[in-house]
Amino acid sequence: MSVLPDLHLHYVQACQNLSQPENPFIARVLQEADKNEEISTKGFTLKLAGNNHLVPVPRVTDDDLGVLVSVLGQAAFVTGLDLAYNLLTDAGAKTMATFLQENSTLRYLNLMFNDIGTSGAELIAGALHSNQSLVHLRMTGNKIGNQGGMFFASMLKINSTLQKLDLGDCDVGLQCLVKTAIALTQNKSLKAINLNRPLLSSQQEETTVHIARMLRTNSSLVELHLGKHEMKNFGVEQLCEALYQNSSLRYLDLSCNNIICDGVKFLGELLKKNQTLEILDLNANRIEDEGAMHLSEALTTWNRSLRALSIVSNNITGKGLLSLAQAVQSNMKLSHIYIWGNKFDRSTCLAFTELIETGRLQQGCTDVVPYEVDGRIFLAELSHGLGKHRYWAPRCAAVAPGAANASLEILPVSEY
Repeated sequence: MSVLPDLHLHYVQACQNLSQPENPFIARVLQEADKNEEISTKGFTLKLAGNNHLVPVPRVTDDDLGVLVSVLGQAAFVTGLDLAYNLLTDAGAKTMATFLQENSTLRYLNLMFNDIGTSGAELIAGALHSNQSLVHLRMTGNKIGNQGGMFFASMLKINSTLQKLDLGDCDVGLQCLVKTAIALTQNKSLKAINLNRPLLSSQQEETTVHIARMLRTNSSLVELHLGKHEMKNFGVEQLCEALYQNSSLRYLDLSCNNIICDGVKFLGELLKKNQTLEILDLNANRIEDEGAMHLSEALTTWNRSLRALSIVSNNITGKGLLSLAQAVQSNMKLSHIYIWGNKFDRSTCLAFTELIETGRLQQGCTDVVPYEVDGRIFLAELSHGLGKHRYWAPRCAAVAPGAANASLEILPVSEY
């Protein structure tokens, strides 16, 4: 992604003038960008997010969006548009849907945490039936509900361009998840989907069963997020049995579920045979020492594909953490491990300090850092993790793009 040297200044000024349709500032900025040969060739992402931490900016409204898309219609080099955390409603979704039907260059669209509802979801999903350019869509946090999610599931049966779809925190329900799983048995283009935090009333794990069936036949999905699905040992067993036959999935997110050590036993057996999975997120479950031992056994002796493991906040004590440290020491493929929120003892602190000081574990690849008090070593928390910037991105140009999310650094799905 290329940007103008002073694009941040342009961005701030653009936000300040966006609500004034008679002000041609954005048009002038885009005309200036059009003269830049590198930008015209490669394109760039226009960031108008409403949660800028550096400079307070007015949030984009539905009326503002109408002005913006009228200008962007003549700016083919704008290949990404970030409108996260603004004030867009279903009326704005209608404007965006029309733009998507007419635009053939936009590849990335971020609409996360606006006020788009079910009817807006229907319009945007309908526009994607014919759109052949959009690669990555983020609808995170828009309360589109179960019916809105079903419109996107229907779209997946038709669209053959979209590679990443984020429906996390969208209040989707059982019917949406089942229909999405069925659609993905046919869809051959989608590589990543986020289905985090649905609203489920049943405890029977029907959705996990359907997703497992999909994984048996799907050969294109690379990244799957199933956080906050109230998944238990039965659901994990279903997923693991399906993944014995799957050779495409490389990133599995099972964070914030109800998985205990018995469920991790199935994951341990899977890791002994599966040589495709590269990232496993078990953050905020309760695998305890026994679960950690199952993972350590597989990673020490059998598995040579997993590159990142998150076991944050899993009630693991020194025994389990020490076994994982030994797994990292012997398995050179495992480069990222996140352990904060567990119960550190002295042996744990010494083991991970040694991994860091010897260079076996790079500082940016874990969420702890050693420090010494009165001759004793302790571990402090670092703000690192697989989903470090899942809900916000740094504005500082000094931050490397890959540093925003360790998972994307390890496993890029598309240029966005």
